[in-house]
Amino acid sequence: MMKLVFLGTGGSYPSPKRNVLSIAVKYQSEVILFDCGEGTQRQLMRSSLSFMDVDKIFITHFHGDHFLGLPGLIQSMKLNDRDTPLYIYGPEGTCSVVKGLLELGYFNPSFEVKVQDIQPGALLKFKYFSIKSFRVDHNVPSLGYKFKENDRPGRFDKPKALSLGIPEGPLFGRLQRGGSVEIDGGIISPKDVLGPPRKGRTIVYSGDTRPCAEVAQAAENADFLIHEGTMDSTLSEKANEYGHTSVDQAANIAKKADVDRLFLVHISPRYEEVSELLKTAREEFPNTTIPRDLESFEL
Repeated sequence: MMKLVFLGTGGSYPSPKRNVLSIAVKYQSEVILFDCGEGTQRQLMRSSLSFMDVDKIFITHFHGDHFLGLPGLIQSMKLNDRDTPLYIYGPEGTCSVVKGLLELGYFNPSFEVKVQDIQPGALLKFKYFSIKSFRVDHNVPSLGYKFKENDRPGRFDKPKALSLGIPEGPLFGRLQRGGSVEIDGGIISPKDVLGPPRKGRTIVYSGDTRPCAEVAQAAENADFLIHEGTMDSTLSEKANEYGHTSVDQAANIAKKADVDRLFLVHISPRYEEVSELLKTAREEFPNTTIPRDLESFEL
């Protein structure tokens, strides 16, 4: 199972309708966070996810709306007896920033917090997916991230499996996981009952950025692009001046990259109503969504 949960979709500071940035990817039993703005642990409690399942956190940069939720989340984990490591990744300076956060007040985590500074272009490989960082164009050192699922086995052909004498049950699962089974002295391998491998799904997250070629390049043919859309099209120049992107500019990037779907986040608190923002973006890229806080999508 793979699910995308928008814990916080606003920018700069919380508003009555939107908390600041944090996006969760639930992949099987693991939760991966991209950014961790203030109040993220409470947003997790209000969501369908458990904050205790968060295994990895990827921070884009050190403006408060992207990382100030870390000490609260870590303390909540401690108070609920977490005993497994938490992994935090981010741009240069992440190790020193997290070290300072963990020294605030009379508070020490009861579990290991493993922190790593990463450079643009770093490729981190995990069991079922990889995450690659890329440079973006913000007013402070910042990263974007590309989550890429490993290629998946082909679809299971149940009628063919039954015709080969394989009884429905655990042997189906073994074949789907890549193992062979023995039936009446003969060996049946996964290739006998599985279709061609399926391309892994891809999610690209821009973090905060002006429009830049690096995002479009990372997002080329991606399934999902999560891009900041801080302001409306009349304020494009102001958005760019402060290292941000307007909704029409983000939609143009999605169009150039030929992504399947665009999600716009980091909405400025000035916009209580987003229907006009969405209309503008969809004129450029029809398959655009501005998610609400806590809205989730099965991928």
